[in-house]
Amino acid sequence: MDSKHIKYFENLIGQDNAKFDKAHQIAYCYDATKKRYEPDGVLFPRDENDVSEILKYCNENKIIIVPRGAGSGFTGGALASGGGVVLSFEKHMNKILEIDMQNMVAVVQPGVINMDLQKAALEVGLFYPPDPASENYSSIGGNVSENAGGMRAAKYGITKDYVMALRAVLPNGQIIRAGKKTIKDVAGYNIAGILIASEGSLAVITEITLKLIAKPKFKKTAMGVFPSVNSAMNAVYKTMAAGVTPVAMEFLDSLSIKAVEQKFNKGLPTDAGAILISDVDGPNLDVINEDLEIIKNCFTQNGAIDFKVAKDDQESADIWFARRNCSQAITMYGSLKLNEDITVPRSKLPELLDKISQISAKYNVTTPCFGHTGDGNVHTNVMVDKSDPQAIERGHQAITEIFKATIELGGTLSGEHGIGISKAPFMSLAFSDGEMELFRSIKRAFDPNNILNPFKMGL
Repeated sequence: MDSKHIKYFENLIGQDNAKFDKAHQIAYCYDATKKRYEPDGVLFPRDENDVSEILKYCNENKIIIVPRGAGSGFTGGALASGGGVVLSFEKHMNKILEIDMQNMVAVVQPGVINMDLQKAALEVGLFYPPDPASENYSSIGGNVSENAGGMRAAKYGITKDYVMALRAVLPNGQIIRAGKKTIKDVAGYNIAGILIASEGSLAVITEITLKLIAKPKFKKTAMGVFPSVNSAMNAVYKTMAAGVTPVAMEFLDSLSIKAVEQKFNKGLPTDAGAILISDVDGPNLDVINEDLEIIKNCFTQNGAIDFKVAKDDQESADIWFARRNCSQAITMYGSLKLNEDITVPRSKLPELLDKISQISAKYNVTTPCFGHTGDGNVHTNVMVDKSDPQAIERGHQAITEIFKATIELGGTLSGEHGIGISKAPFMSLAFSDGEMELFRSIKRAFDPNNILNPFKMGL
């Protein structure tokens, strides 16, 4: 980067907040994809005005800006794949500005950690439901930019369902507000909706107003054991159609079960074809017990060979341990994980899992699957040896076919991880030329000089 640009940033926000040394370039060059792209520098804005001045200068000088939350993404959305500066909010813009009890909303800066907001809401008897697996370290700004989901999505929805308003800075430095604190707002275009899941490619989000709900009074956990993945998948959509809306409906296939048991020895049934884990909550225990009875009947009618309800919080935690730790456990099947988060309508889950099994056999790869089947979101993990180029090539071929099968079933490339650079080559499978050009037109309208997170999303 030209020394005059470095000097400008240092004068604007101070040398402590404008870093162009090798250590910071390395520290901010990767995310959960393990791919590496070193930025020219890292900027830590102190407030919204800093963001505005930085964007205005970068727009005038055609300097690329890559907004970054915690860098926990799985698709490379926060990587400086084209160089430029990373704009990081973790240092200063990480505060919960308000929890409004009367209107049941929270106002936060983008660097706030998801779990910190959840805890703050619970302290006053309120509840922020979106719970991505990265909830202990991912930021709300990143959650909004990727439209993060989580295990509670089956009942409570995903990030977009809780965003009421945003403050953001356009590439020319102009500050805008999209949305209101009001429950209803139909004035003008839904700009907040466009910014959600835009992966930092349209504007830089500086403040987020989120809906909170009342904390559920009671919750119970249950687990069903099935002889096959197919029987478990049938049980999922039939349960959801039976009048019960569980908080979560998570599944592990036989490969995931075996991996967790081998690594952690939790007493899981290694001869099972799949397990389903479900939470239900409600205002009283009678309602919860009625829901559990319906779930048990649906599971049993679809082949469940065992059904267990946790007796207490510890037993519930033990049941959930398997789901929360299966991602690390399945590394026993390969040193490289090609991890995708495809999503289909719930009724198509049995067919999707069948197709994944067929594709895995075709390319001789091991593909443990787990995920949020309550909302049709399956994490497929094609496991290969990273030292074997042929195995890696077969793995990528399998992923391509899995994507095609997903689209054919009316599904989508991503339920919660986003597109970034990892899935960009597959956008043409899911969208027509006309639809892709519409996306590009929106990008040009917001960012005519293409300085905000370019080279992402296949645009």
